[in-house]
Amino acid sequence: MAEAGDAQAGMGRSKDPPDSVRLQAVAARGERLDRFLAARLPQYSRTRLQRWIDLGAVSCDERLLGRATRLAGHESILVEPQPLEADRAFVAEPVEFDVRYQDDQVLVVSKQAGLVVHPGAGNWHGTLMNGLLHRFAKQAMLPRAGIVHRLDKETSGLLVVARTEAARQHLIGQLADRSMSRRYLAVCLGRVAAPTDIDAPIGRDPRNRLRMATSEAGKPARTIVRPLAEGSLEQQPVTLVHCQLHSGRTHQIRVHCAHIGHPLIGDVVYGGPVLAGFGRQALHAYRLAFMSPGTGDGGPFIEPLPDDMRRLLATAGIDAALVEAGLADTDETVR
Repeated sequence: MAEAGDAQAGMGRSKDPPDSVRLQAVAARGERLDRFLAARLPQYSRTRLQRWIDLGAVSCDERLLGRATRLAGHESILVEPQPLEADRAFVAEPVEFDVRYQDDQVLVVSKQAGLVVHPGAGNWHGTLMNGLLHRFAKQAMLPRAGIVHRLDKETSGLLVVARTEAARQHLIGQLADRSMSRRYLAVCLGRVAAPTDIDAPIGRDPRNRLRMATSEAGKPARTIVRPLAEGSLEQQPVTLVHCQLHSGRTHQIRVHCAHIGHPLIGDVVYGGPVLAGFGRQALHAYRLAFMSPGTGDGGPFIEPLPDDMRRLLATAGIDAALVEAGLADTDETVR
């Protein structure tokens, strides 16, 4: 990780991705982000830097920034240079996805397993972002086409997309203060006997940059796991669990469940076995609630389990419909 500007010694060195650049916005009060980057990184064209901003490769304290962001003069800005393929990633493409709700400020999207949310290494095209640009052309005016949070490629379920810059900032604020509610259903290996509050920091796995791991040097992360039903797959006990996020770290549920000895079925990255032919992590974002900046409403929105997880549960001897009915009884108004 290269560092430029008047940074404090060692600031961010152990946590920043390799090949990234950290810039200190000293004496840059009121300056636009894209102009600041162009002046500090003259080896890259301003157009290319703007594309990186749009792709979400420029951040401050894990908060993504827009091209026209006005700097306060004290920010520590992380820039992650992207390969040439990234310059052609921000294009409209016909990608299938379902919209569950829309107004002038937000979209609520249901993502199928196998769909990548945002372009990145090895997946520069055919992502949800490309599909948003194709279906809603004005999303091109927003960083990452309005995407403010992600689901892993093989995780299904709901996420919210901003349609205006004001909505984007509003939603980012809700993610930061944890007022946005995100709940998941997952199938874990073993018997989860009782509700478990997992409070374990998460950071990049030092031995494998593609994985995350619990680490004292990581960022705070908390997940509440509650067992819903027990079953069996290939003579191994499994548990359907409800997971509630109180932070939003990469791979959080997958890492935390593995941390307590109950990796997700199909999650081979974190030690979950492939049972009954289920080859992806058994994880579904079933419930999403937030405050829409336009209407003040924001759900909760409920997305039923996808067919592949319903079949997995049936094989395990768990009645998915009965579980979902019980969840609906405890939720607020279901949309």
